[in-house]
Amino acid sequence: MAEEQEFSPLEKKVAEQIEYYFGDHNLPRDKFLKEQMQLDDGWVTLETMLKFNRLKNLTSDTAIIVKSLQKSKTGLLEVSEDQTKIRRCPTKPLPEHDEEFRDAVKHKSIYMKGFPLETTLDEVKEWLADKGSVENIQMRKGPQKTFKGSIFAVLESEDAVKTFVARDDVKQFKGNDMIVLSKDDYITKKINERKQNRAEAKAKARSEKEEHQKQAEEEEMKSLDDQRGCLLKFSGDLEQVSREDFHEIFSEHAQIKWIDFTRGAKEGTILFRSNAKEALEAAGGAELKVKDKEVKWEVLEGDVEMETLKKIIESQQESINKRKGGRGGHRGRDRGRGRGRGGRRDRGGRDNVHFQGKKTKFDSDDEDGGGDHDEPAVPKKRALESNGKEADAPASKQAKEENGS
Repeated sequence: MAEEQEFSPLEKKVAEQIEYYFGDHNLPRDKFLKEQMQLDDGWVTLETMLKFNRLKNLTSDTAIIVKSLQKSKTGLLEVSEDQTKIRRCPTKPLPEHDEEFRDAVKHKSIYMKGFPLETTLDEVKEWLADKGSVENIQMRKGPQKTFKGSIFAVLESEDAVKTFVARDDVKQFKGNDMIVLSKDDYITKKINERKQNRAEAKAKARSEKEEHQKQAEEEEMKSLDDQRGCLLKFSGDLEQVSREDFHEIFSEHAQIKWIDFTRGAKEGTILFRSNAKEALEAAGGAELKVKDKEVKWEVLEGDVEMETLKKIIESQQESINKRKGGRGGHRGRDRGRGRGRGGRRDRGGRDNVHFQGKKTKFDSDDEDGGGDHDEPAVPKKRALESNGKEADAPASKQAKEENGS
């Protein structure tokens, strides 16, 4: 195979193309070619080789293929005596593609970026032909399998990589400025960029969280300011008094938004939707009694008023969070004890009392293409009965529907 004859341009391209097919970088991942090699002790017919598009586009003349390989000095391939088959020379076994091999390939590889997206593999090969011995070129591709303007190329050694990166004539391609790095430097650069991106993303998230908290605090303060003068504190012997009693007293004079009172407690607070002093005077003034019990009334002001409003907001938020957290099965019991909701719409036509607090919300590599190888709850609804009502609806809901609630 080592005849001392000069290649013609076509013969050189043919030899390089076939040697690529059987080379260390392509053959391990070429399923078709490996299957063909298993059929006849590594031999592959020239007829089969002409099924590869890149070779067929160069020539379909088997005589040219044979002559090209006979002139090659690599010693990678041999031709059968009848000149109808070729195979990888048994004296050049395929290396084991283990971690050591991959690490060695990485150290003798370069990264280049800046090629126009319409650049072809042949153009890259031709441009690199006089710049060193290139074992393999990988045209890097994006998600749409289109060239992304960068390549990895495997050279003959680590020293060749250092020499190549230092060359001045690889800094531009067709007027485009090129980025040229060893693959080791490229990987280090990408790791540092990703670390920086993660750090910037964390800093941005932290800044956004702080901004949301600031906005929530500003909205909360605005909400508190809007409700100044609406808090009424009461105290006395209230052992037999319930929240419903306060609703009954004030129902004709003002709307109650929230009552913070536990049955049997000595004191509590009422948050009105309007001025608390006016509501108290309309209902009877400082002498107003509850179930004939003496009660001390006080319209809250200043810091005490603000702190109490904040506690009411927190209580309301806790109640919302519990309901959202799957505590719905206890809502019936929660309404009848402790702090919380002030009344029910289906009792005497009273308003559904609650506090519309502000909720603070927190917003808590590459696809590589080959080298020069040829080869994408609908919530369930209760069924309706013939009368148009939901089947199996709770009795209380059916009663409300019948009462027109």
